[in-house]
Amino acid sequence: MMSNNRRTCQVLALASTLAVSTISWAGDRNTDESNLKELSAQWWQWALSIPVSANPLTELTDVGSICMVGQRGPVWFLAGTLFSGGTFSRKCSVPASVTLYFPVTNAMQVNTPGICGQTDPNGAPVVLTVPEMRANSAAFIDGVTNMTVTLDGVAVKSIRRVRSEPFVAALPVDNVFVAPCGGDSPAGVYSPGVDDGYYVKLEGLRPGPHTLQFTALNPTYGYDLNMTYHLTVVPTSKRER
Repeated sequence: MMSNNRRTCQVLALASTLAVSTISWAGDRNTDESNLKELSAQWWQWALSIPVSANPLTELTDVGSICMVGQRGPVWFLAGTLFSGGTFSRKCSVPASVTLYFPVTNAMQVNTPGICGQTDPNGAPVVLTVPEMRANSAAFIDGVTNMTVTLDGVAVKSIRRVRSEPFVAALPVDNVFVAPCGGDSPAGVYSPGVDDGYYVKLEGLRPGPHTLQFTALNPTYGYDLNMTYHLTVVPTSKRER
């Protein structure tokens, strides 16, 4: 599960249209910043609640059959890979009516006293504070030296660093930290958790096929990610029958 060792995860971007104007950070900046902090917390709550067998973070093929798992409402999330860099390609279909929110790269930690190595030298449980966890996550994010996001071959510039509000994580039995923690990752509710990362929000996606590619590099950690999404935006209608 989450331990006093920082856990990192790179997340996918989405394809919009060639019109960069579809990338929006509308509204008052302070209000928007609060909304982004909340969305980043919700992104992790979504990602951590899904069992490994159906988790979009673990998808390594072009099948594209699980990107929609757990999605609902006006905002959909996309995932990258868990604890690894590398080159990947995925397919995903999304409704044209939704806003897409995703991190280009992010790092998260959840307080789990006594679990997955979160102990002192004598093996006693250690409680981590929000400032301590924020510092752990920032250590990775501060070291990111290069990020790129392209949408249908056009550079996306609206990338913002967001530090999430504290959140509660609910982990299933088959959660994403079972393997990294050597099995010491029991199902349960854990709190608080915090995230730090670079995020993009896309709105007004037009129906049709799109290609998004994004990269993230942290040479200190040997992290080099190159992700491509082949996205199909599906038309939707709000008409009542």
